[in-house]
Amino acid sequence: MNGKVYLVGAGPGDPELLTLKALRLIRQADVVLHDDLVSPQILTFVPRTVQFHDVGKRAGRTSTRQEAIHFLMIELARQGLNVVRLKGGDPLVFGRAGEEMQALRQAGIEFEIVPGVTAAFTAAATAEIPLTLRKTASSLLIMTGQFADERPLPDLQSIVKSGTTIAVYMPGRDPHETVEKLAGAGLPRHAACAIVSNASTPAQQTIVTTLEDLPRVGSYPKPAILILGDVVRLAKIDAFDFKDLAAEFSPAFVEPGEGAGRSVGKEAARD
Repeated sequence: MNGKVYLVGAGPGDPELLTLKALRLIRQADVVLHDDLVSPQILTFVPRTVQFHDVGKRAGRTSTRQEAIHFLMIELARQGLNVVRLKGGDPLVFGRAGEEMQALRQAGIEFEIVPGVTAAFTAAATAEIPLTLRKTASSLLIMTGQFADERPLPDLQSIVKSGTTIAVYMPGRDPHETVEKLAGAGLPRHAACAIVSNASTPAQQTIVTTLEDLPRVGSYPKPAILILGDVVRLAKIDAFDFKDLAAEFSPAFVEPGEGAGRSVGKEAARD
């Protein structure tokens, strides 16, 4: 008799953001296949008696091929084992869950999806940026910064004008390319943006700037989420700077070329 595969969201890193169902399945699993972005603190919940496989993928590093992950899930389940496929964030948001579901269906393996807290929601919460705001931002666009040349970006100028906040996952290693791609799709270069790195972890860092000044920020830790839109002006910042931030980064006030980035993080908050 076949076992079952659980596609489980581990959340953004903070173990307290792991769902109770995810925790139960991790503790009851026969095998855990985990991504590289699953935090070490969460991996400590895996019992020592459980088979444990790192099948992570990170840009610029040796990675496990997706086909190999499919093979492992299917073969382990065929051995009658319950398999937890543990993913950072939510499995259905840039987690390749669609490919894995298709492979499991074709193999006749039962599976279940367990949602997790996705990175954009965590980044916004920790930076105190409302992704929607009455009369200002009535919708949210989630997209990836790993731009596919064969698939053009939507008309971002119209999207932003309609009152939409944009959350960009994996904004890319080259900020100049990111700026040109987004600006080429119509996003104003003076649009307010925030980069939130390592959201919910002790290494979290938030940088508030404008799209055109993004390259001036320099390197920032990965993983990161790029949030764009007028709501960024409400990002957490020192009380003395709040009014200046609102004026500086609101599209109604920002002039192209103004402002370097402001950095707010857990390290700064302790100063």
